[in-house]
Amino acid sequence: QVQLVESGGGLVQAGGSLRLSCAASGRTFGHSAMGWFRQAPGEEREFVAAMTWTGAIYYAESVKGRFTISRDDAKNTVYLQMDSLKPEDTAVYYCAATSPGASWRTPDYWGQGTQVTVSS
Repeated sequence: QVQLVESGGGLVQAGGSLRLSCAASGRTFGHSAMGWFRQAPGEEREFVAAMTWTGAIYYAESVKGRFTISRDDAKNTVYLQMDSLKPEDTAVYYCAATSPGASWRTPDYWGQGTQVTVSS
């Protein structure tokens, strides 16, 4: 059974940093895309960042230059380094992964989410 477990969320002041981690288990993800989505209260879930198994990286325009995604396939883990955080980054952040070979746009697996709150 595939499981994605996020950690690293919390409360931070605007301008601060957080690093999210997502540990995947149940199978290897070496040929899967892995990434992050977020959902703010009253909003739809939105894409944040993704990294394919070939190393291609994609970011939402709203986080470019501030967030950095990386992955360690040996540990089946994906990370999201978030710098220069803004109050509008406040949301529940979800880790996501695809089936092997699938597009990063259509994740098949989701974590339970971790809360990130940025105070002004």
